[in-house]
Amino acid sequence: MLEDGKIYIGTSRKADDSINKGEYLDLKYGNRHGLVTGATGTGKTVTLQILAEGFSNAGVPVFCADVKGDLSGIAALGEHKDFLDKRAAQIGLDPYDVQEFPAIFWDLFGEKGHRIRTTVTEMGPLLLSRMMDLSEAQEGVINIAFKLADENGLPLLDLKDLQSMLAYMAGESEKLSAQFGNVSKSSVGAIQRSLLVLEQQGAANFFGEPALRIPDIMRTTNDGRGAISVLAADKLMMNPRLYATFLLWLLSELFEELPEIGDPDKPRLVFFFDEAHLLFDNAPKILIDRVEQVVRLIRSKGVGVYFVTQNPLDVPETVLSQLGNRIQHALRAYTPREQKAVKVAAETFRPNPDFDCFEAITQLGVGEALVSMLGPKGVPSMVERTLVRPPASRLGPITDVERQKVMAVSPVAGQYDTDVDRESAYEILAKRAEQAAVAEEKVRQQEVEVTTEVKESRRWTLPGFGGEDDDERQSDGRRAPDRKRTTRVGYQRQTVTETVIKSVARTVASSLGRALVRGILGSLKKGL
Repeated sequence: MLEDGKIYIGTSRKADDSINKGEYLDLKYGNRHGLVTGATGTGKTVTLQILAEGFSNAGVPVFCADVKGDLSGIAALGEHKDFLDKRAAQIGLDPYDVQEFPAIFWDLFGEKGHRIRTTVTEMGPLLLSRMMDLSEAQEGVINIAFKLADENGLPLLDLKDLQSMLAYMAGESEKLSAQFGNVSKSSVGAIQRSLLVLEQQGAANFFGEPALRIPDIMRTTNDGRGAISVLAADKLMMNPRLYATFLLWLLSELFEELPEIGDPDKPRLVFFFDEAHLLFDNAPKILIDRVEQVVRLIRSKGVGVYFVTQNPLDVPETVLSQLGNRIQHALRAYTPREQKAVKVAAETFRPNPDFDCFEAITQLGVGEALVSMLGPKGVPSMVERTLVRPPASRLGPITDVERQKVMAVSPVAGQYDTDVDRESAYEILAKRAEQAAVAEEKVRQQEVEVTTEVKESRRWTLPGFGGEDDDERQSDGRRAPDRKRTTRVGYQRQTVTETVIKSVARTVASSLGRALVRGILGSLKKGL
């Protein structure tokens, strides 16, 4: 429901349970980011759904992850059910209209949506290292691999490209160590093992081409509504680190590609980061610093980021302070940590003298929340205890048949569903190795031919005329013992790896001053 540039969230109520006033999210402040928190089963997914519906009706594209499969119902027409109609009557929502929304389904595995990919190069060394949980030394090796690939025309598109690059580096570890510092075979081997694990977990589906085009998640329909991109994440959640790294990569791509527009009347895109705690769990400080930087700066690109998680303690304070729009569902307060979480959540709101936030958070019912949105001049409104409105679209998942029908008429149908495997590092290095092997074999054949000619010439050299028999006689006239003679005849052999590394080393040495062009999460490390 949209009203005068605002998204209707629900209706607050007074201490005597009487209706108070409507609670709205002002589109003008939609890019100031937000936070939706609450324990499992308290209504976070429905809140996400009604926010996505509101942004879509306002012409704002939305990207969200469907962790449990429930969010797919946003593509289907809503159904009148007793408890939904009761809530609509309770908050004075009249008429309560049902609606279906323009959805585009995505899936890294291509099973429940269109394939979504990126290249190894676009992912960058920092996020790739995070995905594989590499040590600092191993991350340094990954950075060298990217540098060599960039400066020697070796595109890193999929995992086999990176595997080929690492295999080459292992063979030339001593020479690379002299140039870049310690590049040990043990570090390369550890990365290769981590890469194998990542591949077995399904990451190979994520890397390759055609890579996702950012405009395809920023579409609007002919009637002016924003398309809602829904990422099927139930299977992806089997590898939480891959899930979190993928969403962070997408966020960084948005930051890198979109131009500055300041503070628009409404966001250009809203990005929901569900299960946000996975992004920050055991994350190194440099990664958290990057997230903070992206969240702070991406607002001026017209992108709103909304973190959805169970506990406000899941989000670092530096990031939490930038989330102006807050919706807090019920939290439990049985353990000391839970009590601390409730206290933190209560203290982040602008107090309301009518009730105690701490007590209210522990007493909220399903579909009820404490709401505080940014008001005039970006000042947070006083927190209100609010009954969240029912969704206009279907509550719950759609069927497989319905999903296939939506995908068949999708504006990106057929664009991402077939893999493209163009020439990249794997093919180029394989071709170079093959050429070097042919050249080495040719040298070996020539040496064999020369050695044979020398042996033949020995048979026809006469004694007393300066031949080798005279040279090999001792002073007493006896023939000296046979000695093996090695004839190089001007040829200097090179191994396959020596041929490749000399070519690479010359190129690297001539361009050491060039910096890598990488996304924000792969290029700013030097500045810290």
